[in-house]
Amino acid sequence: MKSTLFALAAAAGIAQAAEPIAYPEEYRDWTHVKSMVIYDDHPLADPFKGIHHIYANDAAQAGLASGDYADGAAFAFDQLAFVTDAGASTEGDRVLIGLMVKDRARFPDTGGWGFEGWRGDSRDERLVSDGGAGCFGCHTQVQEQDYVFTQWRN
Repeated sequence: MKSTLFALAAAAGIAQAAEPIAYPEEYRDWTHVKSMVIYDDHPLADPFKGIHHIYANDAAQAGLASGDYADGAAFAFDQLAFVTDAGASTEGDRVLIGLMVKDRARFPDTGGWGFEGWRGDSRDERLVSDGGAGCFGCHTQVQEQDYVFTQWRN
């Protein structure tokens, strides 16, 4: 499921960065920018079905405001399963944590952004094995926004 998306991306041939991206221990202290739910009928339901919370660090917040992301900007993507009972959906188990980090020198092949993911609550089980090519391939849809889907809601 999740590995399908990441395995498809491996064919893009972008080498993984020499130093792995660190797990964002403090991401829950960042600004919560938005939440969304992906259901079964969404094109990215496999592997991204669930509740998504997006967090931005201070540098990413400045980029959201200006449209210009400085190196060090980071977005965390907290994906949770959802449980529906009695007409309400609530958070279930964590599916993954994704991280998008701006560093033009380190990630020149992916628009200056590095991508990483960790399965469930693990800080060791990484999901990105293609240097971020699969993630970046989807983010090219929003190249005019510096590859960032998330925008401030007015």
